[in-house]
Order: sequence, then C-alpha cells, then structure tokens
Amino acid sequence: MPSPDARPTIHIPGTTSHTIAPRTGRQSREGTLRYLRAGTGAPLVLLHTVRTQAEHFRSLIPLIADHYTVYALDLPGMGWSEIVPGASYDEPAMRAGVERLLTELDLDDVTLVGESMGAVLALTTAADLPERVRRVVAVNTYDFRGGIARSGLLARVLVGGILVPGVGPVIAGVEPKAVFQKVLQGGLGDKSALREDYVDELLQVGRRPGYPTVARGVYQALPSLIAARSRYPEVKAPVHFVYGEKDWSRPSDRLANKELLPAADFTQVPGAGHFIALERPDVPADLLNAVA
Repeated sequence: MPSPDARPTIHIPGTTSHTIAPRTGRQSREGTLRYLRAGTGAPLVLLHTVRTQAEHFRSLIPLIADHYTVYALDLPGMGWSEIVPGASYDEPAMRAGVERLLTELDLDDVTLVGESMGAVLALTTAADLPERVRRVVAVNTYDFRGGIARSGLLARVLVGGILVPGVGPVIAGVEPKAVFQKVLQGGLGDKSALREDYVDELLQVGRRPGYPTVARGVYQALPSLIAARSRYPEVKAPVHFVYGEKDWSRPSDRLANKELLPAADFTQVPGAGHFIALERPDVPADLLNAVA
C-alpha cells in the first residue's frame, strides 16, 4: 500500500474510504483494493477509466447517493489500490478485482456502472456473475483498436512511446503536467470539465513506486479488452450503452456492440467526449435514478 505520507487529495462529501485485503491461501498476485462508499439503497458499483481512479466519479456520486449505496473501486494497482510486482493488468485480472469486491462484500442485486475500460469490466463481470448483477450501464466502452491513441497526435506519440520495449517504462514514469492535462482533455467535448485538482491527484498517484509499470500494463491490456467483446452476448442483465457524440469510438464500433446486445438501450450524449462522468454526470445519474 502507499506510504503513510501519500494520501488522496480529493474528498467527495458523504464518502468513506475502505479496503479489501487479498484472499488468504491464494497463489495469485492479488493486492489490497481500495474503494469509496456512499449513500443508501441497493448496491451500485462504479468502475473507472484507463489511468484514473475512484475520484473520477466525484461529480456523479452525490447525484445518485440518495438512491443507491455506491461503491467506487480503485481497480487493481490503480488509484490507491496496492501495486503488486509482477501482477497482470489484462482484462481477466482486472475483472477478478471487480469480482472480489462483489463477492467479498457479498453484494447482490448490483447495478454495475463502468466508463471506458470500466464499461468493459462491468459487462464481463455481469457475464461471470449473473446471479449478483441487476443491470449494467456501459459508458463509452473501451474495446476498439487504437483506444486512447484516437484522442489526438499527442496521445498517439505518448502512448506509442510507453509501449516501446525498453524505454517504455521510463516514458511512463515521466508525466509533465501540461502534456498529461492535454491528453486527458482530448477525451472531453468541454475541456473545462477537467479540474486542476483532479489532474494533480492523478499525477500524485502516478508518482507511487511501481506505478509506471501499472500504467504501461494498462495500455498494453487493450487487446484483451477488445477480445472481451466476445463475452457481451453472455450478459443476462439489462444493459444500457451510453456514448458521447465525440467519444473516441466510431459509429461502427458502437453499432457492433449494439448488434452483440440487440436488446440493450442506447443513449448518445450530444457534444460529450469520452469522459462523460466528468463533463455530463447528470446523464448517467438521470438514467440510474429513474430505475432505482
């Protein structure tokens, strides 16, 4: 876990921070998971995007906490969850972390809400644990070729460098604030939705020992997230796809997912980009509160 002097810098009113210890007697490379909890009602689990953390939902949580008990997870190795040397960050390993949350806390009748990478994990977790999942809201699923590299030239250069053997980990450990901020803004229709204190929080997390390896592993995991699309037809719970009009996915990517789950509801958010939780938290909040 992080050293005692390393702490989250953002507090979301009404939330408390908790951890889940690794399961005993297992040979897998599990670490302690951190999550935020808020609200009352049926359980709802929030799963964040590539290179972010639970605080990604700082604006959404207060909008839904009157209707749900909200659990916002830091995915394995990310945010303030433990970094385990040699751990995998491909889709099955990250999904295992989500399933630990549901099973260790014995959550049933769960609404899974994921954005980007988290949307893929919400769908595959629902496929694995149909008896626990009530519904899925999948926001801007991150399951297409190129991924964040579609954000723009700067993102293509940066992520391409991180993936290069040898020097990749070094590049992953160097995140100039101006560059990092510009890459994240490439996922927004409204650039002002990226608050500076959130950028500072993400950069602080990025300075944790071992985090460059985590970041590189997450970027390398894109093929496993694309492959996970084959699991979507197994989902038995109702699904609602939400896409920003300016998301990195193409209309053909969105249509392909709709064809895999033809009964799913579909919402497109005008003017919004990849990080809807940052710029339009009212959209998922309204969808969720309407069916609470």
